[in-house]
This record gives sequence, C-alpha cells and structure tokens, in this order.
Amino acid sequence: MDLSRRPLRIALIRHGESEANLDKTIFERVPDHAIPLTPHGHEQAAKAGRELRELFEDEPVRVYVSPYLRAQQTLDSLGLDDLIGFGCEEPRLREQDWANYQDTADIEQQKELRDRYGHFFYRFTDGESGSDVYDRVSSFLETMHRDFENPNAPRNVLLVSHGLTMRLFCMRWFHWSVRFFETLRNPGNAETRVLLRQPDFRYKLDRPFEQWTHYEPTERERSAWL
Repeated sequence: MDLSRRPLRIALIRHGESEANLDKTIFERVPDHAIPLTPHGHEQAAKAGRELRELFEDEPVRVYVSPYLRAQQTLDSLGLDDLIGFGCEEPRLREQDWANYQDTADIEQQKELRDRYGHFFYRFTDGESGSDVYDRVSSFLETMHRDFENPNAPRNVLLVSHGLTMRLFCMRWFHWSVRFFETLRNPGNAETRVLLRQPDFRYKLDRPFEQWTHYEPTERERSAWL
C-alpha cells in the first residue's frame, strides 16, 4: 500500500442522545435499530458537526455510517452534506446486538452478569458479545483499507457509530489487550475520537478514552494517543 494515500484524519463519532438514553423501557416497544434521537441529540450532533468541519478544513470526507436510525439522524444533523464526497451505510458498524424486543428486567440482570463475567466475552441472550462486534469491526477494517487505495480517496474519513463499536474499533486498530479494553468507558453522546496521521504514517488518538477502573496501560497501549 502507498502510505501517502492514507487519510490524514479518521474521526469516530458516537450518535447523539437518543430516546433510549432517557427511557430504557423503549426497547420493549421499539426495535433498537429504529430508536430516534431526541431534540437535544440533534443539537449535540449539530455542535459536533461544526467542530468536525473545522477539523476537516472544509475538505471532502468519506463517511461510513451505522444503519441504525439514531446514527443516520446524527449524520444528517452534523450538517456536513457539502463535504461528503463518498458515503456508505455500513452494517458492520451497528450497535452490539442485545436482543430483539427486550425485557428490561432481564437485560438489567444480564448487565450485572456481564460486569462479573467481562464485557468483551459475555454474550447477551439472543444477542452478541463484545468479541463478536470485534470480529465484524475487523472485517470492516479490511474494506476500509482497500478504500484507501482509491487514488481519489478523500484525506478525511468519518465513522458515525456507537460507543462500544468505537472502543472496539480502536482496540482492533491499536492492538489493545482485552484487559485494557475492559477498563474503558464509552464516549458520551456525539463525542468524538480522532485518529491523526503522524509523519511516520502511523496514527495516534487525539485523546484517550476515560477509564472506569484502574489499569496501568502498557507502553504500546499508551503510545496510541498523543
């Protein structure tokens, strides 16, 4: 691969505040993929869009977006349509599958089990484990790298996705350990992380993920961010 074709920036953004962030029982009535943003979620996305426009220096962007409604609405509210030269709905960037219509009490019990068992390996009944999402993100990375080879590929890439998926993307990209991943918090709604290309054509995160429990990253894990 010609390393000079690698994008200058790969930005990841979590969807804005959704109805499920305010009412967990909505999963009993509405499919996860059909849950919309709240008005505040649209405002969060619009603010993030202004910041991303500055980051992208008003240059073209290739976008990959989860097919979930809240991610699609986040992309719309970013206000970057004039910059998006290439756009692609990418099912492999969807949220972790937890169930179909969910039983709220059962999911809360499973969350407690997951906390004891481990977020990466615990598989929800009728759903996925974190390791399942890791595998599909790995498959997506192969596609993304092939897209880099296009001589007309934009210098900016944007992924509009979900908190867990963002963490697992970075875990796969930077080869973080499962133990380190287990300590990381999701970014907030409409929060970003940006992989910035360095002079040696490698990438570093603009800032680390917050940790919810203590773990001292290895030197390689610490080297992932600026």
